[in-house]
Amino acid sequence: MAAYKPVVVPACPKLGERITQDTLYWRGYKTPVQIKEFGAINKIDFSPVPPYNYAVTASSRIHIYGRYSQEPIKTFSRFRDAAYCATYRDDGRLLAAGSEDGSICLFDVGGKAPLRQFEGHTKPVHVVGFLSDKYRIFSGGDDYCSNLWDIPSATEIISYSEHTDYVRCGCASKVNADVFITGSYDHTVKLFDARMKSSVMTIEHGHPVESVLLFPSGGLLVSAGGRYVKVWDVLKGGQLLVSLKNHHKTVTCLCLNSSGQRLLSGSLDRHVKIYSTTSYKVVHSFNYATSILSLALSPEDETIVVGMTNGVLNVKHRKPEEKNENSQKKRQPAYRTYVKGRTYMPKQEDFCVSKPVKRVLRKYDKLLRSFQSSKALDAVLEPPIMLHTPEVTVAVMQELHRRGTLRSALAGRDEKQVNLLLTFVARRVIEPRFTPMLVTVADMITDIYQPVVGQSAIVDKQFLKLQEAIGKEIDYQEELLEVLGMMDTLFATFTKKRDTCLEENKSNGLTEIIETNTN
Repeated sequence: MAAYKPVVVPACPKLGERITQDTLYWRGYKTPVQIKEFGAINKIDFSPVPPYNYAVTASSRIHIYGRYSQEPIKTFSRFRDAAYCATYRDDGRLLAAGSEDGSICLFDVGGKAPLRQFEGHTKPVHVVGFLSDKYRIFSGGDDYCSNLWDIPSATEIISYSEHTDYVRCGCASKVNADVFITGSYDHTVKLFDARMKSSVMTIEHGHPVESVLLFPSGGLLVSAGGRYVKVWDVLKGGQLLVSLKNHHKTVTCLCLNSSGQRLLSGSLDRHVKIYSTTSYKVVHSFNYATSILSLALSPEDETIVVGMTNGVLNVKHRKPEEKNENSQKKRQPAYRTYVKGRTYMPKQEDFCVSKPVKRVLRKYDKLLRSFQSSKALDAVLEPPIMLHTPEVTVAVMQELHRRGTLRSALAGRDEKQVNLLLTFVARRVIEPRFTPMLVTVADMITDIYQPVVGQSAIVDKQFLKLQEAIGKEIDYQEELLEVLGMMDTLFATFTKKRDTCLEENKSNGLTEIIETNTN
C-alpha cells in the first residue's frame, strides 16, 4: 500500500509589509506600560531638561511622571474644575496650565501651590504656552480670545479677539520671542506678533483646527483638523506645501522627533502615523486600543507617550542597545563548526546510514487519510485557519474535488455550518488565486441547498451577499475590459504614428541624398 501524501498547499505570492529602516527603528520600542488616569488625557508634555519627566493633564489634576515610573512623582491638584494643557517652560522649572474657570495657573515644579494666577478669560482656557524669552505666557480660550501675559507682574499685556470660535491649540516660535500661533474651531490658524496690535498672518485650514506645530527653524507650520494634516510655508506668506489625508477620523495631536525628520500624528481612529518630513509619506504606524487625544515624544526619542479618551496612558520605552565592548561573553564555537561535514559526498566504499524522518500530519491530513471528507472540511473551516491561512482551506477543497467527494462533504450541514461556508466563499471568491475553486464550491452549495432557500433568514442573507460580491466583481471586470480596450486603441494609434514618422524620415533622407548627388 502506498504511503499517504499530505495535501500540497500552493504557495501564493504575498505583498506583505515592506521592511525599511524606519520599520526596524520604530519596532524597537518595548511592550507598552499602561497607566490609568482619572479622566480623558488632554495634554502630555515632556520636560526639556534631564531627567525628562513628563506632565500629564487629565480631569482636575496634573501628574508628573518620571521616565520609568508607573506612579506619579508629583501631583498638582489645586484646580476647582478641569485642568487643560499643562506645559513646561524651556528650562523645565515652571509649569503653566489653563482651567475650566478661565484662570491660568503658574507652578514651580518643586512646589505645590501656584506661583501666579492670571485672570482675564471669561471661559475655559484650553491653550497655554511660554514664549521663548521665558518671561511671557500666551493663552487661548473658549471666549475666542488669544491673550499675552507678563509673568513677573502677572498682568495682561495684550488681548487679541480675532477668532470667531473656540481657540483650542497653539504654539510659540523658538526663533522669534515675539511670535506665537493659535488654531481655532473657526477653521483658521493665526500668527501673532506681540509687537503688533493684530495678527500678521491668517491661514485657512478648512476644518476645525485641533493642533498646530511649528518646526524648530520657524519656517514651516503644521496644522491638524478634520482628517487632514497640512504643512504651510510661513516664509512664503502661508503657502500650502502638502495636504495629508492618511487618517479615517479627526486628527487630534501632532509631534516632532528630536531631529525634526519625522512627524507624528494621533487621531480618533486609534492610529499614530509617522511621516518623513522630506517626502511626507507614512513610514510607520502604531495601533492603539481606543481613540487618541494627546501624544508626546521624549527629547531623546527614547519614550513615546500616548493619552486616550478612556483615561489610559500608554507608555513605550525604546529597547536599550546592547553594548558588547565591555561585556565578557563566553566564546561560542565558530559557524564552520556547525556546518562541518554537511557538504561531504559519500564515496563508493562508504556505508550510509539514513536517519528516519518522522512525518507529522496535520489534523485535516489525518482525516483525509482516513477518508473522513466532511470532518476534514470542518477542520479547515475553523476561524484561525479561515482568517489567516485561507489557502489551506481552498487546498483541502481542491483535494476533495479531485477525489470526487466535495459534494458529499458540503451536503448535510446545519444552518450555522452553511452560514460559515457561505461567509468564507463570499469573502474570498473575488481573490484571483481562489476564484476558480470557490466558483465551483459556490455552484455546488447553491445546487445542494436551493430547496431550503427561504427557511432561514441567516442563510438567505449570506446568499444575497454572495450574489452581490459576484455581481460587483463582474461589473469591475467589465470596466477593466473597457479600459483595456481604450489602452489598446491608444497604443495602436501611437504605433501607427511612429511608423509614419519613420517612413517620412527615410523618404526625406533619400531625397537629400539624391539632391546631393545631383549637385
